[in-house]
Amino acid sequence: MIKVGITGGIGSGKSMVCRIFASLGVPVFYADTVSKEIMVTDAVLIEGVKAAFGEESYDAAGKLNNKHIASIVFNHTEELARLNALVHPAVFRAFDSWLGSIPADTPYILKETAILFESGSYKLSDLNVVVTAPVTHRLKWVMDRDGATEEQVMARMNKQLTDQEKLKMADFMIRNDESQSLILQVLELHNRFIKITE
Repeated sequence: MIKVGITGGIGSGKSMVCRIFASLGVPVFYADTVSKEIMVTDAVLIEGVKAAFGEESYDAAGKLNNKHIASIVFNHTEELARLNALVHPAVFRAFDSWLGSIPADTPYILKETAILFESGSYKLSDLNVVVTAPVTHRLKWVMDRDGATEEQVMARMNKQLTDQEKLKMADFMIRNDESQSLILQVLELHNRFIKITE
């Protein structure tokens, strides 16, 4: 079974690309969604967060106090690194557990994450894919989706690696710029991945 990492900058359309792969029967692990879930379900992670950022990191019902955490890590690189050092191992644990539930004869799986290269998890993949899109498309899409201003979206983009930096570490690229069909690009990669495992 081949492990394929897939990423893209905010608003690049990587989730849409993953849905196309999933429609072909490919198992997809959504690391960003899982990381939010395990913040309130992984006991080791919860204890680590409380120890690092205080008991007030969670309310009485066990819900994460996002406001409290954000006030500590926002614009504080060292504190964000501390949080990531707790979250990343928990995501890896969740991924290993999920992987154990996938049938052994599955040709390949996808692991989708916004910070594939930033977190270093790309090294654990056999192959890595980057979804790219023009900045103008990404801006409009995220502004429409999140009701955010251009400045807010640009600030988020600037915290991520550029497409050029990601492509240096990637094996494949999917171009989401309306110049070629996303479905056809996914099908082409799907067939390549299947051939590799035959």
